[in-house]
Amino acid sequence: MSHPARVTKSVLRTARKTTKTSRRQDYSSSTKRALLDSATTLFTDHGYAGTSLDEVVAAARVTKGALYHHFPSKLALFENVFLRVQESTTTEIGKAINTSKDPWERAQTGLQKFLEVCRQPEFRRICMQEGPVALGHERWQEAEKASSYGIVQSIVEELLADLGNADQLGEAFTAVFYGAIRSASEYVSDAEDPEAASDDVQATIGALLAGLRLLPTVE
Repeated sequence: MSHPARVTKSVLRTARKTTKTSRRQDYSSSTKRALLDSATTLFTDHGYAGTSLDEVVAAARVTKGALYHHFPSKLALFENVFLRVQESTTTEIGKAINTSKDPWERAQTGLQKFLEVCRQPEFRRICMQEGPVALGHERWQEAEKASSYGIVQSIVEELLADLGNADQLGEAFTAVFYGAIRSASEYVSDAEDPEAASDDVQATIGALLAGLRLLPTVE
């Protein structure tokens, strides 16, 4: 039978170890977050090539060793920043879409929100302009598709279901609309006047959606 004093000491030791571990984890998480925050700002302002790791650690107020503990290279840091911005964008668009239950309104709302995001300096610079260069076009396409393809697919399926459950055309329609959205994002991001370009894109895709809605059924 264990002595009460020994049990108490054992419990205290375990509690101390748990507290120390928790503090280390909290510090590690806050350090990583600070690095990502500072890198996001610097990559947005100066691009991938124009940003140095020395600038990142200085802005985050951490050591170079702390940076390499989380990210083995500048490219790894950029990819994490890129994915975080993409994830934030997907969440933002998803919330906007979910404000309506009508599939056509959801499509228009999703398009409008996405075009708003395309005009934001952070998304434009990191995801559209620097991403293909830093990550390589193939990796950039893969990451971008993983982030947004599911949303487009869901919207297309809802629209086709409203037109008569055209399951056989779902894949083709998704590919076409996804391609249109990607082209639209590049068009807006590269435009001298992103707001005017966004209005043009919204009117164009809006007209396509309006035409699609006039079809009684899709066979």
